[in-house]
Amino acid sequence: MDISVLLEPTDLAQLRTQQPVVIIDTRDPDEYAAEHIPGAVNRRDIFTYLIEDSSPDTMGDLQRKFADDLGSAGLSGDEVAVIYEDTLDNGYGQSCRGYFLLKYMGYPRVAILHGGYQAWKSAGLPVTAEIPSPVPRSFPVRIDATLMVGRDEMLAALDDPAIVKLDVRDYDEWVGDSSSPYGADYCPRKGRIPGAVWIEWYRMMEPDSDLPRFRPNSEILAVCDEVGIKPAMTVYIYCFKGSRASNTLIALKQAGFRDVRNYFSSWNEWSRDDSLPIESGAPDPARMARRR
Repeated sequence: MDISVLLEPTDLAQLRTQQPVVIIDTRDPDEYAAEHIPGAVNRRDIFTYLIEDSSPDTMGDLQRKFADDLGSAGLSGDEVAVIYEDTLDNGYGQSCRGYFLLKYMGYPRVAILHGGYQAWKSAGLPVTAEIPSPVPRSFPVRIDATLMVGRDEMLAALDDPAIVKLDVRDYDEWVGDSSSPYGADYCPRKGRIPGAVWIEWYRMMEPDSDLPRFRPNSEILAVCDEVGIKPAMTVYIYCFKGSRASNTLIALKQAGFRDVRNYFSSWNEWSRDDSLPIESGAPDPARMARRR
């Protein structure tokens, strides 16, 4: 049975009555302990786990880490994995990062709760403070390398005009006032990957909404058109640690883009390697989409 990438709350409630589902809550553990979707398992590291390089050793560590974490949550490959955060625009794309990690690890059926936890509550569906005890499973790892790019692929793409380098960080990071969401000087260098265009990740979601959801596909395509991005193009997306990039990757895939890849280690790697070029100073307005 095909599962929609973006699952509405009432659809999730119905799905749970029809087949095995593992629900993963990516919020802060204190928020989770206060209340959550019944049966949901908290896996905060989906959002907080950082990598500083994209070497084979580091990526192997990431794969083993999440195979253990997700297996302990009860995922064996037979269950549908559904991931949620509080709302889609206030958690830096954490549920989307979880979706991306699961698809990169080769998990067959994964969905995001569209609108997040607040959409579930708004629909009048039940919540609980009871902590479940999932039965650990053996997580099946089947890496899909086509979704991910590393340092070397991004560096090679700088001289390839056929590959779009898309920066989706917040405005202060794009213009070089800050190095990360963790603080202005968290990383050693500020700036941009040379030649990148910029769409702030918030633009992928409906503006001025109490329960943000992804925009309709036609609107996402219009936003991309502002900086000349078309669905037939290959797009490498980056942010700080692959989370906001995951949010945008999902939006572009939903809108019909075929070849979209996540530079998962993103600015947290690029800024720490002095051998890698950066662009600083005022960005070219022609490479900037409008802000939300």
